[in-house]
Amino acid sequence: MPVHAKAAICRGNSEPFAIEEVTLDDLRPDELRVRIVACGVCHTDMAVRDQQVPVPLPAVLGHEGAGIVEEVGAGVTAAKPGDRVILSFNSCGDCPSCDIDAPTYCYNFFPHNWSGARTDGSATLMLNGEKLNANFFGQSSFATYAIAHERNTVRVPDTAADIPLERLSPLGCGLMTGAGAVLRSMKVRAGLPIAVFGAGTVGMAAIMAAKIAGADPIIAVDVNDERLAMAMELGATHIFNGKDDAAAKIRDLCPAGLGYAFDTTGINKVIEDAWGLLAPMGVCGIVGASNPEDNLTFNEAAFMGGGRRVMGILGGDSDLESFLPKLIDYHLKGQFPFEKLIGYFEFNQINDAIAASENGSVIKPVLRMSAET
Repeated sequence: MPVHAKAAICRGNSEPFAIEEVTLDDLRPDELRVRIVACGVCHTDMAVRDQQVPVPLPAVLGHEGAGIVEEVGAGVTAAKPGDRVILSFNSCGDCPSCDIDAPTYCYNFFPHNWSGARTDGSATLMLNGEKLNANFFGQSSFATYAIAHERNTVRVPDTAADIPLERLSPLGCGLMTGAGAVLRSMKVRAGLPIAVFGAGTVGMAAIMAAKIAGADPIIAVDVNDERLAMAMELGATHIFNGKDDAAAKIRDLCPAGLGYAFDTTGINKVIEDAWGLLAPMGVCGIVGASNPEDNLTFNEAAFMGGGRRVMGILGGDSDLESFLPKLIDYHLKGQFPFEKLIGYFEFNQINDAIAASENGSVIKPVLRMSAET
């Protein structure tokens, strides 16, 4: 029997997301059907809506899904029916990056995540009998049901049985990216200073991870004073408003320079200023989605002579199978209190959730699709 779902369809930024009935395709051997309980709203979803990311529209987006497995293909070992799972990005498993457990840099990332279909071109969702662009990040979780894959599905450990899936769902992208950037990509060392530019979901996750890593001082820079206050609550030792010459204040605080600068803004002037604050061998990590036409300018002598580094980061260099359970463990220990960032919305309030994200009133909106039990 065909499986039907309600899905939020994105047709671009000229009209709101519309919830309509879709039909799921039959599962392939490496696929799972997941009843979505909740899904986080991420900036990347809005970047696709605005066609800054070349995913074909109309499409079902959503890539921070969490839910209950209902059916699995014959080759699936990641989870079984009844398991609670978190969904994240997909990867091929066969390229040079995947071979070294670096799937965020999968050579085949685009066809597995952004093509709007499976890699063979077949559709995972149908609308009125016609192919609908989906399989976004291997899931398309702005829906009541999603088809996921062996490589982008992580079973929630039994230790987290009491944590609701609606809280865990944002781990699949933004929180993972910020924490992974600190703990896995830049490998922040205890006792060295870090400045995080941008106090959204990714920046806040980085601040919490910097506290776990033992960085000192931990500096948050943003133009929103309420977010800066939250950053202080989550682990920042110093907060500077970006409108008030934050760079000068960081130089005064860290005259030897920063060990690490982490940019989540995607603004080239902010990145260049951050790079100029680095100590010898300092690392500037970049995750912000910049305009594709933007370029960065660094002084070559300072770049080479001081051994300074600029690092592009995707997904926090995360290996899903090991890192997502690690983040859950930090959360259970009270070291990663990301629940303070979340604001919940019912699925039919998806456009309100997106507006709250864009106007800054909610740091991490999460949509509730169904009850967990």
